[in-house]
Amino acid sequence: MTRKSPFLATTALFVATALSAQSGPSTATQPDSSKAAPAAPAANLYRSLDIQRLRPMDQRGINQFEAAKDDTIPYRGFALRFGGAFLQSFQGLTHQNTAAPRLVNGVDANKLAIIGNGFNNSVANLAIDAQLADGIRVSMTSYLSARHHNETWVKDGFLMIDKSPIDLKFMNDLMKYLSVKFGQFEVNYGDMHFRRTDNGQAMYNPLIGNLILDAMTTEVGGEFQFKKNGVIVMAGVTNAESKGLVTAPSRRTAAYLGKAGFDKQMNDDLRLRLTGSLYTTSSANNNVLFSGDRAGSRYYYVLENTAATDVAQAWSGQLNPGFGHNVKAMVLNPFVKFRGFEFFGNFETADGHGWTEKNDRTWKQNAFDLVQRAMDDRVYAAFRWNKADGRMATYTTDQGIERMQLGGGWFITPTILLKMELVEQKYTGFPTTDIRNGGKFRGFMIEGAVGF
Repeated sequence: MTRKSPFLATTALFVATALSAQSGPSTATQPDSSKAAPAAPAANLYRSLDIQRLRPMDQRGINQFEAAKDDTIPYRGFALRFGGAFLQSFQGLTHQNTAAPRLVNGVDANKLAIIGNGFNNSVANLAIDAQLADGIRVSMTSYLSARHHNETWVKDGFLMIDKSPIDLKFMNDLMKYLSVKFGQFEVNYGDMHFRRTDNGQAMYNPLIGNLILDAMTTEVGGEFQFKKNGVIVMAGVTNAESKGLVTAPSRRTAAYLGKAGFDKQMNDDLRLRLTGSLYTTSSANNNVLFSGDRAGSRYYYVLENTAATDVAQAWSGQLNPGFGHNVKAMVLNPFVKFRGFEFFGNFETADGHGWTEKNDRTWKQNAFDLVQRAMDDRVYAAFRWNKADGRMATYTTDQGIERMQLGGGWFITPTILLKMELVEQKYTGFPTTDIRNGGKFRGFMIEGAVGF
């Protein structure tokens, strides 16, 4: 299948925007040379916001989590917005392992693919948002091009209600603090999904790779969120799978999720946030809380064998614990911002098993980010430590993966980000029959990202 170019789609979007801005023939006259020309207004590098409570896809969206309840954008009737995000990465990674040869149809399945320095495929997102009424909007995100999906793929689509569609006093008063979301959406489990790279959208991630256990999936359902004076309480129910299905009903139950915490700007210098999240489902035909990212990882072919492809092995460097049937996950996320310094933590425990297993297994993950921003936030340095420990299915001992990332970024404009990182990841406890035995990859990544 031919990969669709994200740049072709983006060009079409720019052309459509330019044509819509043309209101007719120019009526400009020659300026009077005897008068001083008025000073040109300063160019605005930020796109104007006309959809309520929508997270900007540029630099302004950094460190935004759940949508605010403040009416910062007045309602002016129906509005339609097209947004885009795309990135191009250059990879310079090497990998190694100590796994014993394992012949499958005469081919060594534990022999690593030969990789070198080079460009990875460019990827892109298209976002469409519409203001349907005061406090009511609909949003849809599509992957125009992704590592795992060569074709255009709709990621999510949902309705967000922040004001009552019925003009009743008690409903109006309630909706001052309550938000309701329905549709297929990225479930609000934890806070890391607000900071991770989502295919072409890399503006919010201070580094390049996501977490080893990458909790991100879209599911069909609803969420109810309460926010007042910095307090956050959320409860939701979904179908526990990444798409809607009605077959095999005996194998399916709902998933329940919740979040509670606070997010407070203490003074001009200090912001504190702390949340705890829960996700649980007792039975799913194929739950993908830790494998639902249909874009794939940013590290191509690391610890993959010679038969690997971009599509089939799209999650290189990440770990899927295999909790497809039963899942119970909890995560604690502290966030501290003091002037230009940021600390973000992710402390997580997940239990579950697959359909062929009888007993739960446990995986634990700890991670933290340190970010220092300078020059009016135009440049920054960042460090992340990430470790995951647990047991894979059929193994009798525990395995571990540890990663360190060191890098930084430069916002050339609020919509253009250049960033790089040095990364090293090590695997321990995997048996000699597993390609990850004695595994390690290290090197550098460079990434250019655009979001508007």
